[in-house]
Amino acid sequence: MKYIFIVQGEGRGHLTQCMALEEILRKNGHEVVEVLVGKSKSRQLPAFFTRTIKAPVQRFESPNFLPTASNKRNNILRSVGYNLLKVPTYLKSMRFIKDRIRETGAEVVINFYELLTGLTYALYRIKVPQICIGHQYLFLHKNFHLPEIRRAEIQLLNFFSQLTCLGASQKLALSFKAMEDDKAHHIRIVPPLLRKEVFSIQATAGNYIHGYMVNAGFAENVMEWHRRHPETELHFFWDRKGETTVRKIDQTLSFHPLDDKAFLKQMSGCKAYASTAGFESVCEAMYLGKPILMVPAHIEQDCNAQDAARNGAGIVSGDFNLDRLLAFAEAYKPNPVFRTWVNSAPYVILHALEPEPDQITYLAGQIGMAGNC
Repeated sequence: MKYIFIVQGEGRGHLTQCMALEEILRKNGHEVVEVLVGKSKSRQLPAFFTRTIKAPVQRFESPNFLPTASNKRNNILRSVGYNLLKVPTYLKSMRFIKDRIRETGAEVVINFYELLTGLTYALYRIKVPQICIGHQYLFLHKNFHLPEIRRAEIQLLNFFSQLTCLGASQKLALSFKAMEDDKAHHIRIVPPLLRKEVFSIQATAGNYIHGYMVNAGFAENVMEWHRRHPETELHFFWDRKGETTVRKIDQTLSFHPLDDKAFLKQMSGCKAYASTAGFESVCEAMYLGKPILMVPAHIEQDCNAQDAARNGAGIVSGDFNLDRLLAFAEAYKPNPVFRTWVNSAPYVILHALEPEPDQITYLAGQIGMAGNC
């Protein structure tokens, strides 16, 4: 079958999920005819994505969150106001999406949580089936326990998620563990989509802390801790526009631009991992058996962090308090059931995308029962 991918370009998670799914589909005789990626002034498309993806890539203007003045947590109200001013631009992007679906001859649209895809389906009544993939759809599941914080922001997040999947035939909810599908809401539970390099890398226990921050303002927080603990080696990756080379602060602190190979290399050899709680990198750390400190940058990551903590991944903090991470690392034990669940992803997800997905229900149920033992 011919697939077209439409991807939210914010952060790295949706991009690496896109890379992983393209690999699965191509290995099984399907074709990804094109990848459309949302763009904004505050983000740049990482080189690792353009270097790895096989299908032609096109960009379009898309809504995005704006960080606060300190460039740490995202500012919801400011983001809404900014994006409302750009409605004419986004209408043009929606026409572009409609035209690319038609002109590529795609038989299925895979939407990686891009808002304008759902709105395009609502506006133009496109007949090509749309399947949505993302961890965020798990928050809509009837049995998912949302955190008891900022309820208004969570409701806004779930409303946003519902807009992204307007017109979708089903929603594939990436989850840390197997759960029963929510058939009433067309939500199917599937394992995380990790890129192939994660499965081939050998994890070792080094003496440094590895990290990733989606908003560069957290760098001040990291540097403050580093001044108190200069003896601890730190390697942090950030999504800072214009940064293309490693910024070495001193002998034990370095900030790295996003690079898939360098990121995984540092992940595989670290003692512990500190992150702004993006779903994808948390899953990579869990798979490689690394204890995690999660510092959410927005409400979606608050949900990610609490879900990951419930599944034994690590601890949640309001800042990069690496003392807490090092203390947690002393008693941390990896979850072997998580690795089994992740390893089933190619089979489970491929069957969910193909015309007769019901045959996979038994397998997912068996994995779920194993996870509850």
